[in-house]
Amino acid sequence: MFIYKILKRPFFGNFMVKWRSPLSVEQQREWEPFSVKSKSGGILQGLFARSKTNEEKSTIVLGHPMGKEAKGYFIKHGYTDLLREHGFNTVVFDINGFGESTHGNFSYFDDIVAMGIKASELTPAIPIGYHGISLGGQMATIAFADPTHPYRFAIVESAAITLEDFWIQFPVSYKMLQLFNLLLPTYKKKVRMIERIKEAKHLSSLLLIYSKSDDWVPVEMGMKFKEHSPVATELWMVANAQHASMMKSEHKDAYSRKILDYFDRSSQHLENK
Repeated sequence: MFIYKILKRPFFGNFMVKWRSPLSVEQQREWEPFSVKSKSGGILQGLFARSKTNEEKSTIVLGHPMGKEAKGYFIKHGYTDLLREHGFNTVVFDINGFGESTHGNFSYFDDIVAMGIKASELTPAIPIGYHGISLGGQMATIAFADPTHPYRFAIVESAAITLEDFWIQFPVSYKMLQLFNLLLPTYKKKVRMIERIKEAKHLSSLLLIYSKSDDWVPVEMGMKFKEHSPVATELWMVANAQHASMMKSEHKDAYSRKILDYFDRSSQHLENK
């Protein structure tokens, strides 16, 4: 997969670095490490931790945004503690080429499917949910079209509706993307998120989260996803938060409540069916 490492550099070169765990030695005891082979070709490295309560409402797989923190993003910014303290098991993982995962191809949506299947093996008796931010969100909209994915409800946050809409802000990367599109027109259609979300399967509901002040991914993209979604979909917005940084914004408390409320309602809905 060395060739993919080279091809990814114009897009992700600054973030494909040695991973540093944000967990203390004591905290590491709460997490079970595992690895999964993805159809992307990468060997994915993940961590699983059970709820801190006696109840296990569901297991939530967390798909990270583009960045050096990779799976550590959700640990460092308090997502995993928030979920585990309210009855949810959590799975964090490195998308191929990030963190501790080996390189595969550009089909990051295959990584999300593989991780969902692994989560269902770790906790077979309860529903599997998903929360993906930016890269982890937009690739999930493609993963949900795969008939083998196990996710029953999901949050997609700060996700672009096409790769072009995101990468146009980065001239060198955008030119490389245009070249790929020219050489691989069929693959271009396969990764067009705004079209693939129309094929979403198995989900009982979807929550879209966006910031009105996000310069990279405007709220209008969330509106278009909502229009194209074939399942019950809610669009929730905050007034002021930088891209992929809602946990560091003034809306942190409202945002945390929204996440918990959605996962609670979704888990209870499936339990009562």
